Amino acid sequence: MRLMSLLLHVAGLIIIVVVALSGSPRSFAVEQPSDIPAWLQAHVGEGDGQIANVVLRRARALYLQKVSQGAVNNPCYFAMDATRPAGFGRRFYVICEANQTFRAVPSGHGSGRNVPGANFSNGIQCAKNFSNAMDSKLTTGGPYVTDETVTRFKGYYRNASGKFVAFNRSFVQFDGEGDTANARPRAIGGHPAAVLRVACLRKDPDSNYANKDGYVPFGKLVDYAAGRSNGCTSWSQSDAAKIIPMMKEPSTLYIYPESGDIAAVAQAVKAGRSPSRAGLYWNASCLKQIRAPKFWPKETLEPVLVQYKKDHPAPPPRPTPICKGQ
Repeated sequence: MRLMSLLLHVAGLIIIVVVALSGSPRSFAVEQPSDIPAWLQAHVGEGDGQIANVVLRRARALYLQKVSQGAVNNPCYFAMDATRPAGFGRRFYVICEANQTFRAVPSGHGSGRNVPGANFSNGIQCAKNFSNAMDSKLTTGGPYVTDETVTRFKGYYRNASGKFVAFNRSFVQFDGEGDTANARPRAIGGHPAAVLRVACLRKDPDSNYANKDGYVPFGKLVDYAAGRSNGCTSWSQSDAAKIIPMMKEPSTLYIYPESGDIAAVAQAVKAGRSPSRAGLYWNASCLKQIRAPKFWPKETLEPVLVQYKKDHPAPPPRPTPICKGQ
């Protein structure tokens, strides 16, 4: 019934789909304001918890395009505005038109790196640098389709009450096209903003996760929900627990800005023109902080990173020590 409702809704919007099939995501801006349902239009804006007009239109057109192609049948779709402040700023969007729900939550952006010959690191609050280069640890804007979810055991940690808790982290793989086409080899996806820093191996032969010698990894759980990611889309653990199950059925994710948007805004800033007056969008507070954004194409950045890796080979792995006093 849910799928039938969705298909009927899409049928009523067939004109939008025809427009979507005619070009790239940026061509979807030809849609008219009346194309957006009134309940959803009420969430459009640049305030906290709202979604910018261009971000919604591209995300919606991408979703309708993939539905019409039979690529997705999820009743919900997703979007992210990486020009907005991170931390507790709500800039990741869950949109379910079938039941008319809209939710905005915080999400992280790629931290980037600072290596000899190229400094493309990002601050915690605002992203200045973007790239689709391998090992860049940067966010790439554009169209994605969510794919399989893999959950892996990472180890144990002590919670606030002192109890040993198993930490299993889920990862949703994204598949992209265009600039985002290498999302899979880059291991770009969505996951909780938490990592277990394994310190030692603890004896626990009764654990289902114990190795053949009866040991399990043990360490400290680090929550970085207010920080940056390695280029993936990260959410708080509580938000991830709601969002990841919604991605079990493939759907679409549109991340703004794309490389063309970045170049256009940078050009406007260089010319001393206001991006908004030029018909371009970038979050005003972050633009003031970063001055101008930059996209680093993989063709430019990857040779630098390959050379850096050659000059700085990783040390040989060390065996994990046995825990003492645990």
